Amino acid sequence: MNVSKDLVAASATPLILAILKENDSYGYAIIKRVKEMSENQLIWTEGMLYPVLHRLEEHLLIESYLSKSEAGRQRKYYRIKESGLTELELQKKQWEIVNNALARTWNEESNCKEDQDV
Repeated sequence: MNVSKDLVAASATPLILAILKENDSYGYAIIKRVKEMSENQLIWTEGMLYPVLHRLEEHLLIESYLSKSEAGRQRKYYRIKESGLTELELQKKQWEIVNNALARTWNEESNCKEDQDV
């Protein structure tokens, strides 16, 4: 199933912050982690990821640093800052509100159909 671009964009910030809360990471590894966490339902590209990382860095929620990879190449890593952890908690609460509202709506919709069938 293709997830709409709007939903992908809306979920990018909390997903990235949650991944960086686990540990520091770099672009390709973040893309791979999102794919794993979504069971291959969310396929991000570098063109989608890097503007979000830059925006999060501009808003001082994350920071970047260069470090050598196991292969010996310099790689840009990202780490979550304290303000990013605070933002992640806020995002969690907001997504829980949306999720609960949708669940209630869908549950009520299901109950209405059952009542109509009786």
